[in-house]
Amino acid sequence: MTGGDGSARPGAPLSEAARALYARVTRGEPVGPGDTGPLGELVAWRLVNVDPDRPAAPPVALDPQEAGRRRLDDELRDLAARAARIAAIPALGDELGLHFERAKWRSGSGSEFLAGREQVAARIAEAVERAQDEVLTALPWGPACQEALAESTDRDTRALARGVRLRTLFGDGVRDDAGARAWATRMAARGTRFRTLLSPFQRCVVVDRRQAFVSDHVVGGDPEETAWHVMDRAFVAFVAEGFEDAWRRADIWHGDPRRAVPADREGELTERQREILTDTAAGVDQRITARRLGIGLRTLTKELALLRARWGAPTLAALAYQWALSPERLAATGRPEGAGRE
Repeated sequence: MTGGDGSARPGAPLSEAARALYARVTRGEPVGPGDTGPLGELVAWRLVNVDPDRPAAPPVALDPQEAGRRRLDDELRDLAARAARIAAIPALGDELGLHFERAKWRSGSGSEFLAGREQVAARIAEAVERAQDEVLTALPWGPACQEALAESTDRDTRALARGVRLRTLFGDGVRDDAGARAWATRMAARGTRFRTLLSPFQRCVVVDRRQAFVSDHVVGGDPEETAWHVMDRAFVAFVAEGFEDAWRRADIWHGDPRRAVPADREGELTERQREILTDTAAGVDQRITARRLGIGLRTLTKELALLRARWGAPTLAALAYQWALSPERLAATGRPEGAGRE
């Protein structure tokens, strides 16, 4: 068999036509235009010699034993090279497989466990640097430290310059952090939108609604140190909707401190506030309380924020404790059925 140029393919056996032509050459018979292919095979096998300066001259037959030894040597060298290439395939698969496993989180569905704060920060930074449309961040514990704020400032500023929309939701306690207030004021002026929420919500970062970072609830590590990087589109959409629900219930924040209760109203509690405090101390779900009082969940969280500011309570548990010790709690007993409901 021959290649497109009439020469024999490496490793191909000598065709019957080439064998017949070799016999004709040894008998001195002429070679015609129809013998181009078989003649190319004989030349490749070094069974005949053709004078390039005298194309009309008849080819000269060469020793087939010598040609066979040379061909055998060529085939053995080629076989050894192919064997070496075959032997290298498993090692190549192992080597490239490591890169593929690391890259799966970028290119397909699934999830990747992030075992430490540095790894979490690196993955989030890489994702935000590649963001094109929107980054949603929910941090119930507030900013981690000033160093983290400085790193996110540069990263977020670059994202804003690319036209990426940034929305960040903090826990209500961030309003008591002077450093966080100064940082939020600066970033709000650059275009980042902030809100704070008193009620609990899950930590997450959603980038372009295509990838999400969520706290670890599988391995059982420290939720502030470990996380999962998720690429499954359905789950990412679920996380984004959870963020949107919390965002709708949150209060707009531009870095301003918590509003203090006016001194002339320091001793006043509305019946609705007493109802809210009673349910909070009893561990009643806020949605149930809001529905019972006929108010929105956002209104309820605003009331709780005012009550926490009143007693300086950093958490709902602390608020319930202050309420239990307060003289106002006595006024909540014996009130008419349904008092304070809207």
